[in-house]
Amino acid sequence: MSKTTAAITAVGAYVPEFVLSNKILETMVDTNDEWITSRTGIKERRILKDADKGTSYLAIKAAQNLIDKSGIDPAEIDLLIMATATPDLPVAATGVYVASQIGAVNAFAYDLQAACSSFLYGMSTAAAYIESGRYKKVLVIGADKMSSIIDYTDRTTCIIFGDGAGAALFEPNEEGLGLQDEILRSDGAGREFLKISAGGSLIPATAQTVADKQHYVFQDGKTVFKFAVTNMADVSAKIMERNNLSNEDVNWLVPHQANRRIIDATSSRMGIDDSKVLMNIHRYGNTTSATLPLLLSDFEKQFKKGDNLIFASFGGGFTWGSIYLKWAYNS
Repeated sequence: MSKTTAAITAVGAYVPEFVLSNKILETMVDTNDEWITSRTGIKERRILKDADKGTSYLAIKAAQNLIDKSGIDPAEIDLLIMATATPDLPVAATGVYVASQIGAVNAFAYDLQAACSSFLYGMSTAAAYIESGRYKKVLVIGADKMSSIIDYTDRTTCIIFGDGAGAALFEPNEEGLGLQDEILRSDGAGREFLKISAGGSLIPATAQTVADKQHYVFQDGKTVFKFAVTNMADVSAKIMERNNLSNEDVNWLVPHQANRRIIDATSSRMGIDDSKVLMNIHRYGNTTSATLPLLLSDFEKQFKKGDNLIFASFGGGFTWGSIYLKWAYNS
């Protein structure tokens, strides 16, 4: 009897209409297009301008896009995993609301938070549920309204992040396709270098924490960059070695879209040709939990059944990892 693996069978995505370009940012903070592009590779990012809409809006749109494209009945979804660092509310799980809104009436749902690695960790979780035989259809959504936690007077962070969402449906596969291997890591020593200081149980929200801008993302850029370059490259190279994959065997590198230089360092370490490296950072910036599924949606038509995909991510905490997956369908 063949082993059951967890394969991606459908993808969807959504990004807001408003485009925050580098030219617009030049009028907001002391920066310029050349400086941003040369250091990050970002030209523009999408922003959800509606003050009364949160991450759930982005997630619902991405899920609906997947449902419309695939024709799946949302009532058949067993589980919805909401990968996000910006939930609508601190306590009520955003994924539960999203499941109700898309008609996934038979699914249970919850949120998963591992900063920029949230979707990668969600892939692993979905695969474990599928491989156990307990559930048949698991929807993983990566969505973040990063504009809700960014200080647009801080040029070190406001140039990087954007809003967006992507979704992937996981189902059982008996052909040896889907998720093959994973290397997931974390290190709490990185907690101080990429964080939001206030709003949690350690430093509850007060008028003073708001006045001190402690509810916005803080990043020690140089430290995060160094850790990200080293760790994303290490696990990506290791997963190739562990599965006896040469650079010719890898069809696509699907890297977290945090910084063009981090992506280049990872692909270089793996020996992957630039033509195999998926990138849309110039269009969306860093959408945190949404970068990986947005790549899948943008490049879906280029994937062929049996293609070897290597996913890589790095996020606050620190969290990072790599997943080896065989693509399961032709678009």
